Amino acid sequence: WLKPAPASHQQEGGASQPRAAMGKKSYRNFGGTFRKPKRPFEKERLDSEMKIIGEYGLKNKREVWRVNYALAKIRTAARTLLTLDEKSEQRLFQGEALLRRMVRLGLLTESEKKLDYVLGLTTAKIMERRLQTKVFKLGLAKSIHHARVLIRQRHIRVGKQIVDVPSFLVRLDSEKHIDFALTSPFGGGRPGRVKRKRAASGKGGDAGGDEEED
Repeated sequence: WLKPAPASHQQEGGASQPRAAMGKKSYRNFGGTFRKPKRPFEKERLDSEMKIIGEYGLKNKREVWRVNYALAKIRTAARTLLTLDEKSEQRLFQGEALLRRMVRLGLLTESEKKLDYVLGLTTAKIMERRLQTKVFKLGLAKSIHHARVLIRQRHIRVGKQIVDVPSFLVRLDSEKHIDFALTSPFGGGRPGRVKRKRAASGKGGDAGGDEEED
């Protein structure tokens, strides 16, 4: 009956163009920052995740997964470099750069500058370098959860820069520069909203306490 159209006509109409994929096309031009566990209901993993969340005052499990994902990428890089020859240029340059970064972040000491030690890094080591943990350990906050609130409400600075990200990884040389922001009521700045309101009403602002916000 009807003869198929010539190839040139099919190309013009676009009907013969093969489809790229049967499913939905992904237009994402960025990588993921975390990876969900393959077994969502594994008891041992669930228990360990809840322990980490409680100990370090995390918001949700995604924060744990994000650290695990970053750790997996670091370990993979170290493992790949270990398979190369010791005198290989790639291993010498990339390995040195990786170790330098780990030492700068305080994840390894100067005596541990070997790729084998990178494979031994744990989630807890990275959690200890978070700004939230450091603020609590330095005694600027009453609890690990209070530390998160202070950071989110822009009361904390690292050096001269206010940092409002609790997961910020503190470098070794920046650790001694963590303090209250100069604009914060806790750092000698303008009194908080509650204290100003009470002072205006004539009651005095001594009972402002932790409700002070700017």
